[in-house]
Amino acid sequence: MSSTIIRGGTVFDGTGSDGRRADVLIHDGVVARIDHDIEVGPDVEVVDANGCWVTPGFIDLHTHYDAELEIDPSLVESVRHGITTVLVGSCGLSFAVGEPEDLADMFCRVEGVPRAEVLPLLEQVQDWDSPKGYLDHLERLPLGPNVISFLGHSAIRAHVMGLGRALDDSVTPTRSELDRMASMLDEALDVGYLGLSINTLPWDKMDGDRYRSRPTPSVFANWKEYRFLGEVLRRRDAVLQGVPDLSGRWNFALFVAIASGIRRKPLRVSIISMLDAKAAPGAFKVIGGAMTFARRYLRADVRLQSLPQPFRLWTDGLENPVIEEIGAGTEALHLATSARGDLLRDPVYRERFRKQWSNKLKGRAYHRDLAEARIVECPDDTLVGLTFAEVAVRRGRDRIDTFLDLQAEFGNDLRWTTTVGNTNEESVAWIVNHPQAQIGFSDAGAHLRNMAFYNFPLHLLRLVHRRQQAGAPIMSTGQAVHRVTAELADYLGVDAGRLRVGGRADVAIVDPAGLDDHVDDVEEADMPGLPSVRRLVNRNDGAVRAVFVNGRQAWDGTAAAPEFGRAGGFGTVIRRTAR
Repeated sequence: MSSTIIRGGTVFDGTGSDGRRADVLIHDGVVARIDHDIEVGPDVEVVDANGCWVTPGFIDLHTHYDAELEIDPSLVESVRHGITTVLVGSCGLSFAVGEPEDLADMFCRVEGVPRAEVLPLLEQVQDWDSPKGYLDHLERLPLGPNVISFLGHSAIRAHVMGLGRALDDSVTPTRSELDRMASMLDEALDVGYLGLSINTLPWDKMDGDRYRSRPTPSVFANWKEYRFLGEVLRRRDAVLQGVPDLSGRWNFALFVAIASGIRRKPLRVSIISMLDAKAAPGAFKVIGGAMTFARRYLRADVRLQSLPQPFRLWTDGLENPVIEEIGAGTEALHLATSARGDLLRDPVYRERFRKQWSNKLKGRAYHRDLAEARIVECPDDTLVGLTFAEVAVRRGRDRIDTFLDLQAEFGNDLRWTTTVGNTNEESVAWIVNHPQAQIGFSDAGAHLRNMAFYNFPLHLLRLVHRRQQAGAPIMSTGQAVHRVTAELADYLGVDAGRLRVGGRADVAIVDPAGLDDHVDDVEEADMPGLPSVRRLVNRNDGAVRAVFVNGRQAWDGTAAAPEFGRAGGFGTVIRRTAR
């Protein structure tokens, strides 16, 4: 039994209410009291929160921490920024069921983690053979934050049909196989999964040698299959998470149709993403307006996961999912890095790459503007800091030829960066204010060399705070806290996201003075358990003074607690509560 009192902060309880100055007393993992000037004995640990905001721990509703949980379950890169609950099993991918090789092949290339290290790890640690067994396994890990989970459609499809049949476009599941998937989903909901995640985006590709470069299993399903499983979710009031096909003209409409509540119960659907993309300026307002219309007139509760910050990417050579938007990109990534040079120099391939790269009719997420993509590392130091377009001018070459020349010459030693969207603050302000936007889409635990959005809640708080100070408010601080805490918890159907007496003591202490330009910082750091990887992370420790998970202080503003991530753990598996 232990007690801590957080003194003198401005408490935002997660409901959207304005903050009030109060103390928060934590006893034995729960909030025991919230009041002014609470008197305590000398054995109670005191944490000074004067001048700070005391909030519920933040929720990250879209991660791919599935592999990292087996490597370093502390997940300190999220916890240090105030996140106390993370959601795994996104985008149709999960480790809930399946053979290690199948799981690694489905997960690793899509999410940018090294298969050579993940596969043997899965072979070593897998001690489960069912969705229930997987959650039980997670509970035995020394978790840093709390964990919640979707069941991945690719995983259950491959498990029921066999991976080869699940990846065959000419094969549809039998009625018996559909019934088995539905039964597995029902059983998963019984033991606390939030719902089902699916993927309709063909750019996401398989790893390994057996089915390399085919889309993941969920992509091969038709909408009849999605609707069949959706009826289980509708009946159980669970959530469908989906990845839309950005090249499919009617794909968003199909998500609206499956969510529609006309003459039936609405199905809650959460998809990615509402973004002011450079590739389609202003489209976010069209999509946002369409979703508002669908909710009002079709009773379709479709939410759009969104980031409150610029969407910046880094790439080693071609190792980035956006390259797989085009078939020629997949051709290159199908090959080992050492074998790509000859292909990239081939004139026939180059012409094919050029046509696909320049095609403005097919949907795209990446703008492909080589005047914006800038080199940050290269064996030729004279190229560092230049855009590909500037290198092309210097060499007297075409931009696309220059891009391919450099890729062929330097391979993954060529590192470059680009911003895909959300470069305009007014656009971001519009997005975070949209009632169907869900703040979060960090992809934490994936794309380790490509991006770092671990601290996205701090970006929202900084945006809101700065707009208030500038006299152009977009929402109150209490409303901003609500958007990354209780709003998400209520939607997902989990007991989290609130500071209330008797509730779990997941708490973040945020210093508004630390919401400065350092929130934008991205740097490289070693990846525990994966010696081959230096991943991108955020380092802005001045913003978060302390983090508590289940009443235990996990982060003190500069470092994790000595026992954090070790036996016993701080977090737990939070299971869905029936609505």
